[in-house]
Amino acid sequence: MDDLTRRDFTRAAGAATALNYARILGANDRVRVGYIGLGNRGDQVHDAFLEHGDNVTAAVCDLRQDYMDFAVKKSRANPKKYGDYRKLLEDKDVDAVAICTPDHWHAIMFIDACNAGKDVYVEKPLSLTVHEGRRMVEVAERTKLVVQVGIHRRSSAFLKEAADFIRAGGIGEVTVAKSYHIMNEWPRGIGNPPDGPPPSEEEWDKWLGPAPKIPYNKNRTYYNFRWFYHYSGGQLTNFGVHYMDMIRWCLGKDAPRAVTAMGSKYVVKDNREIPDTLEVLWEFDGPTLVVFSQYNANAAPGNAQNSEMEFRGTKGTLYVHFSHWEVVPENVTDIARFARTPLDRVSERSYAPSKKPVISPKSAKGSQDTAFHARNFLDCVKRAAGNATATS
Repeated sequence: MDDLTRRDFTRAAGAATALNYARILGANDRVRVGYIGLGNRGDQVHDAFLEHGDNVTAAVCDLRQDYMDFAVKKSRANPKKYGDYRKLLEDKDVDAVAICTPDHWHAIMFIDACNAGKDVYVEKPLSLTVHEGRRMVEVAERTKLVVQVGIHRRSSAFLKEAADFIRAGGIGEVTVAKSYHIMNEWPRGIGNPPDGPPPSEEEWDKWLGPAPKIPYNKNRTYYNFRWFYHYSGGQLTNFGVHYMDMIRWCLGKDAPRAVTAMGSKYVVKDNREIPDTLEVLWEFDGPTLVVFSQYNANAAPGNAQNSEMEFRGTKGTLYVHFSHWEVVPENVTDIARFARTPLDRVSERSYAPSKKPVISPKSAKGSQDTAFHARNFLDCVKRAAGNATATS
């Protein structure tokens, strides 16, 4: 793979010295951003940064020339084009980078970017493995650069309102929080193309990077890589990471005390490795059960409102949708549940009518557009640059 070997990954991850380039922003205090990876998500992230006028697309990097050409056309600038991300990192005209490559490339590119003195926006999931993630955190802490993971719901005002409401006890004590990735992909899924010779041996080798060298398969490359474990954790780390972060935010918890998962590829007839049916269950202090349900062979709604997430509290349920959330109150009573007996049907008949709503309905609308997350990152980069200038 050019002169970058899979063995180099370990050496790069253990690098101990940052270059510590001076933080000098571009003309008119515009942050000069370089984009590494311009496929589906990279294009969306590029669009999010283009929403703001105080940054400029300084450089782009991808294995595909057509992806770079497409990004250059919309960039409102004349960015440099690189086929090797290391050349982009050497560019002194780049202040920060946005890494939107397949997951298995995140760690090495992130670490190299920090060691090159660049602030980093890296798409979720942070890394492919726990070990990689820990190394990335260590490097970020050592270099003191601005780093941000693309969990964009964190920058959404209406979702922050939901998190604040739940943590303040708005729906009572939360006993269950659920999230869903539901889509019927049966029977063909992503298809089942055979292994074969790659269109370009060089491109395939560069795409694999630190991953094992295996025969080329079309489904293992652009976008569909998420269905294979060498490059991704599947839908759990694709969609699930968004939901788990939002749930932890709402619960005010960092880590679970127990976790279990069951599922597999049950019925979809393609060459995927990840499950088409999966349930993951975590138990957090609270106590609260947290569930991620991945159903890719049936598209029936997962809950009453077909929402992305639900939080079941003792006083009500909060449903989180893409652009709004809603609280449905619970009806409760102070009367103890009766023991049914033929001698007292009066108590039985009066129990249900004694239940009354203990909170009022509540809802909010908003957006979880990635542009808000890009705005947060740019603000942090500019603030750090300003602090560096003030202390120099």
